[in-house]
Amino acid sequence: MTHQELAERIRSVAYLEGDFTLRSGKKSTFYVDKYLFETQPDILAELGRLFAGKASARTTLIAGAELGGVALAAAASMAAGKPFAIIRNAKKDYGTSKMYEGKISKGDVVLLVEDIATTGGQVLEAAKTITEAGATVEKIVAVVDRGQGAGQNIRAAGFAFDSLFNAADLRLPARS
Repeated sequence: MTHQELAERIRSVAYLEGDFTLRSGKKSTFYVDKYLFETQPDILAELGRLFAGKASARTTLIAGAELGGVALAAAASMAAGKPFAIIRNAKKDYGTSKMYEGKISKGDVVLLVEDIATTGGQVLEAAKTITEAGATVEKIVAVVDRGQGAGQNIRAAGFAFDSLFNAADLRLPARS
């Protein structure tokens, strides 16, 4: 699938127009529903392949924050042949009471995958959990950068950032 074909496929299943409130609290006239595109096997497989291509020879682990990053991290893990970890949004109060599932070891070099980046708040929390476990976040890569500050905020926090698409790649052409 080409980059353009993937963008069109994501747009066809997950691009919505209307009045939306984003996780960041910002208002938007469009919304890319990550669960609509992440649950399509052809899209998920292609995203996994693209994320795997962002891993370097140093990458030892792929991670994604719950809930939207889990399927992406799993797909990237399978495509790259590297283990993955799930970063929790909140510490569980039973069992191991960890902020992550899977194994994060001191010295791991982590590719952190994200679904939709608006301000970068959630993925920065995930990056903090990873670094507190003794690993290094090599790069944060989102499926879509909405262009509303995530890239700047992530870079300002000291992390490399990239995205597979930006909002313009998925927006519908203007109607005549």
